[in-house]
Amino acid sequence: MRHVFFALCFCAMTHSVGAQEWSTWGGDPGGSRYSPLDQINVDNVDDLEIAWQYRTGAVEKYSEIANRFAGYQVNPILLPEDAGRHLVICTPFQDIIALDPETGAERWRYDPKINLTGYASESDPEGKNSVPFKKCRGVSLWQDKQAADKRSFCASRILFGTTDLRLVALDAKTGGPCPGFGENGVADVEPLYLAKKPAWRHEVKFYSPPAIIGDIMVIGTTVRDNHRANAPAGTIRAFDVRTGALVWEFDPIPRDPSDPVYAEWDEASAEFTGGGNVWSLMSVDEERDLVFLPTSGPSPDFYGGTRPGDNRYSTSLVALRGSTGEVAWHFQTVHHDVWDYDNGAQPVLVDLMKDGEPFPAVIQATKTSMLYIFHRETGEPYFEIEERPVPTDGVLGDILSPTQPFPVAPPPLSAHDFSFDEEFWLGFGACADKYKDARVGPIFTPPTTEGTIVVPATAGGVNWGGVAIHKPSKTLVTNVLNLLHFVQLVPNEDIVEDMGEGDGNIMDSPRPLLGTPYHLKQGPVLSPYFTPCNAPPWAKLVAVDLEQGTIKWESPLGTIDKLSPIPLPIKWGAPSFSGGIVTGGGLVFIGATADNRFRAFDVETGDEIWTQKLPKGSFAHPMTYEMGGKQYVVVASGGHPFVDQDPGDYLTAFALPD
Repeated sequence: MRHVFFALCFCAMTHSVGAQEWSTWGGDPGGSRYSPLDQINVDNVDDLEIAWQYRTGAVEKYSEIANRFAGYQVNPILLPEDAGRHLVICTPFQDIIALDPETGAERWRYDPKINLTGYASESDPEGKNSVPFKKCRGVSLWQDKQAADKRSFCASRILFGTTDLRLVALDAKTGGPCPGFGENGVADVEPLYLAKKPAWRHEVKFYSPPAIIGDIMVIGTTVRDNHRANAPAGTIRAFDVRTGALVWEFDPIPRDPSDPVYAEWDEASAEFTGGGNVWSLMSVDEERDLVFLPTSGPSPDFYGGTRPGDNRYSTSLVALRGSTGEVAWHFQTVHHDVWDYDNGAQPVLVDLMKDGEPFPAVIQATKTSMLYIFHRETGEPYFEIEERPVPTDGVLGDILSPTQPFPVAPPPLSAHDFSFDEEFWLGFGACADKYKDARVGPIFTPPTTEGTIVVPATAGGVNWGGVAIHKPSKTLVTNVLNLLHFVQLVPNEDIVEDMGEGDGNIMDSPRPLLGTPYHLKQGPVLSPYFTPCNAPPWAKLVAVDLEQGTIKWESPLGTIDKLSPIPLPIKWGAPSFSGGIVTGGGLVFIGATADNRFRAFDVETGDEIWTQKLPKGSFAHPMTYEMGGKQYVVVASGGHPFVDQDPGDYLTAFALPD
């Protein structure tokens, strides 16, 4: 009966070619991660079986240390017929691979031969002895609307950026480099990013696929954080997809006196500060000529004394004109960010109704676990946003914002406060003693020299996994972390060589925040028995009714059997990164957990109704498509450089039996 219900609901919907093909990261340019396909549904999902499995070869090709610290986070795309009908993926080392979508057989492969060095330092200026931290979240497709023959060479292009700052354009059908784009299909843009400070080399990387709007590719960067006050600039740049030439650029740290928010910055700090970059995914509304940027915090994280003021456009949602790079509107989700609350989630576009009128919305999910919903043309909030008082007594030399913006709806998706009176019982009361000197308070309690318990953790709330939208019911689904983080600013004069040694609970001993009076010590808030100090679930899946602004359901996400000394499959939630998708069959598909499992949930109820063990942990978004009358669900699995150092290089496709 439930299958009949879903069939009736969607009978009027057109199963468009684009939706079936999943030809863009996130399913469509607005990042909804929704497919109307319903062959796999709540009634038959138990029958899913592995249709094929492919290994990229990265584990054999690259060193053990490189693989352990690599992020296999690719969301595959399926190309349309005139582009070759390949399933295209990338490895963390940015080999681009085209597969047969029905069998998983390899069709072509391109190796950009990236520089495998890591971060540079005074003792290791070339970064040869540091961890490389390589990853690739996906590639983008561009198709030439002016081409007389849509199948001609490079009329369809695979576009991506490398970790060593090159842009690459490949013919989608063959994988051959596109002539006329840079030099033989490769544009070396490193000089643009290192022109002011060559020492920034290896501190700026391309990890995420570019956003495509018209004949322009817009790309952001990952910038090394927690390191220096004068970090590399987080400039977002747009390039011509035909030639690789620069079209426009936008720096989220305003350095031009003509910029409307330049006056809010101290002149010296605006020139000095870096970051504010877009390290995650952007979204596009091509009809309105808009690109939506989720910007990160300014440098350095956790201390803002070198950058007084609210620091706009950082930690914001910024809408730019795709053709020019001009700011259409912007909204800052955290003023003067000292909590590392980057906007890591892709802004997502959805059409809502408000007061009986259409409301073309853009949604920014945040690490604070709050959802901000705006009219994507004007920036008008869908629900009221209040500026509420927050603590301002941070460290000497840092002037904090007296208020922060809180939407009145939907409610926060994870806790905004913590007390050791609520300590999880498996800590046996040891957490309160361990952190007895740390400050504990509500969200936006600032970092201190005594140490501060940050809630939600700096990893989220909602991280880069973002949200998925079940379009027919206007339901948002997202995975949410529910953990705590410890942050301590240690005065430079108090640093001793052995500080932090023997502390098996804090992730790092203090490391310098160059250009500031402090070192930074941070890590997860764990008991001496390595259990989180707060009560489970430590990760959950949450559904939100967007038009009502209410939470529909919550379900624990993940089991602790892989992480616990005693492998009990208790559903307390496991560390969760990346996200899920929703389908016309009424299903939410998601990996994203450190327990090697791939799951399906009922989008109506939140019930977990199917689970499959994967060869390795999956920290990549799944996708789905239809080929030859069969629906496939595909997901990559290969571990995580921080929470699951068990590397792999698997791509697994599921389908119903014939």
